[in-house]
Amino acid sequence: MTVESFGKVAVMFGGASAERDVSLNSGKAVLRALQSQGIDAHGFDPSEAPLSQLLDEKFTRAVIILHGRGGEDGSLQGALQQLGLPYTGSGVLGSALAMDKIRTKQVWQSLGLSTAKYEIATKRDFDAGSCPAIMARLGEIVMVKPALEGSSIGMAKVTSVDDLENAIQNAFKYDENVLIEQFIDGLEYTVSILNGRALPSIRMATPRTFYDYTAKYKSDSTEYHCPSGLSEEDEMALGELACKAFDGVGGAGWGRIDFMRDQSGRFYLLEANTVPGMTEKSLVPMAARVAGLSFEQLCLEIVKTSEVVR
Repeated sequence: MTVESFGKVAVMFGGASAERDVSLNSGKAVLRALQSQGIDAHGFDPSEAPLSQLLDEKFTRAVIILHGRGGEDGSLQGALQQLGLPYTGSGVLGSALAMDKIRTKQVWQSLGLSTAKYEIATKRDFDAGSCPAIMARLGEIVMVKPALEGSSIGMAKVTSVDDLENAIQNAFKYDENVLIEQFIDGLEYTVSILNGRALPSIRMATPRTFYDYTAKYKSDSTEYHCPSGLSEEDEMALGELACKAFDGVGGAGWGRIDFMRDQSGRFYLLEANTVPGMTEKSLVPMAARVAGLSFEQLCLEIVKTSEVVR
């Protein structure tokens, strides 16, 4: 395809989710990269303009760089389909499923894919008295996660019953449903996926309690290893598992799957991301560089995912 064949491209970023700031940084980086290649690309923030303006301004496709609710959860994808506008990445079902950490785990379990043990807390009927039993079933350390938030927002690592209740109540500020997950003691990895291909894995390390929002976006002490140090055999197996997990939740085009590896060497699926961060320092561009793709080339490949017939 030539750059002219893409037509007028809306790079959609910003939005109204808790991940707005990250989306603004990602979207602006993608916009610059596409414009530098001669693509007629323009920024579009759906929190500042109605989606009908996409048709009024004669855009021919949309590049979705909106993280979190309203952009990564299937709602925007459905609206764009109704407008008849091609868009990048996963469709309605894949976006909605992958955004929901609880249902993602349930799908992976049904496929026989390895994921940590978990419990679900629901705001309307949560009983604080259940916390001791939850920790007895899951172990001495657990992770608490709002089901529908990304970028580690609202997450906590918990080591006591009292802290568990507090962490769940805090997570309820972000979501009605909360995932309480067995803590996997080991190394954290991520695998980016581009058009059905697993890119080189990345191993993350942080001196913080866990790989939280600060470690991801603000800290200078977070370490990223790519190549990750896995053997060729383990790298291949992890890439295959990432593709199975992504396909399992209906992911398409591009995305990222996060993992933990325990002390025995077993990989556990954590979550799926259908619109990962896209600043030049983000994980997907990092893996793409090791695979031989510049940031500009990566952005062009992402635009091409809008050609999928839905």
